[in-house]
Amino acid sequence: MFELLGIPPQALFGQLLLGLINGSFYAMLSLGLAVIFGLLNIINFTHGAQYMMGAFVTWMLLTYFGINYWAALILVPLIVGASGIVIERLMISRLYHLDHLYGLLLTFGLALIIQGLFRNQYGVSGIPYAAPELLQGGHNLGFMYLPNSRLWVIVASLVVCLGTWFMIEKTKLGAYLRAATENPTLVGAFGINVPRMITLTYGFGVGLAALAGVLAAPIYSVNPNMGEQLIIVVFAVVVIGGMGSILGAIITGFGLGLVEGLTRVFYPEGSAVVIFVIMAIVLLVKPAGLFGRTA
Repeated sequence: MFELLGIPPQALFGQLLLGLINGSFYAMLSLGLAVIFGLLNIINFTHGAQYMMGAFVTWMLLTYFGINYWAALILVPLIVGASGIVIERLMISRLYHLDHLYGLLLTFGLALIIQGLFRNQYGVSGIPYAAPELLQGGHNLGFMYLPNSRLWVIVASLVVCLGTWFMIEKTKLGAYLRAATENPTLVGAFGINVPRMITLTYGFGVGLAALAGVLAAPIYSVNPNMGEQLIIVVFAVVVIGGMGSILGAIITGFGLGLVEGLTRVFYPEGSAVVIFVIMAIVLLVKPAGLFGRTA
């Protein structure tokens, strides 16, 4: 069996797979952030807590109501997305005419409250969530073993990310959304309820975070800190891709997951900071991000 710079292929491809899985979550979460920021100009710091809520609601549906993983894929984004709609109507909608900083502080405070509530109720120990029968087992590729649950996360993330990009960039609904952010008065003159469209857009972004939580439940243990650990990295991904850039969030999310995996192979000490090093370099060279537009 060949080796690359003294690295066995099992270790190399194993870390690349791990990086691709992490990148799948980075892409889905940064996509939700990009949708909310790009269309609503809100820096949604609650996103990590809403991702955690998605994983917890998945566990609750199974534990208390016997609702399985496959049904949770549909129900959980709707439930958590509805909670996002309530938050947007009651609080965030009052901040649209203010500086971005107010929205950031509000959503940061909400994240702390939500995480604190779950931490008090369930503690900080992880709660296991068994993968459904269909996702158990895997494929022996010769140089590595590929679990079905990991393969499913990658495929589902790609489908959701590309579907969202297509809807926003290539459909009439997406054109209305983008036009409403540029000139809401003009779009409203065509009989379109712009406030309702904005509210539903926020709920959709929150639903994406919740869907990532459903996918994460069988992979990681469900715990109140899972969003807190991820949100800073996801914000770095969004900054590198370009704030509000849908395609930038997707490509950067998957790409940085792979870079992180490769770093873990060749220089493990740097894997925790490599994304932030890249962010610093990108901000120096291209402050608007790799796919961002300069105002």
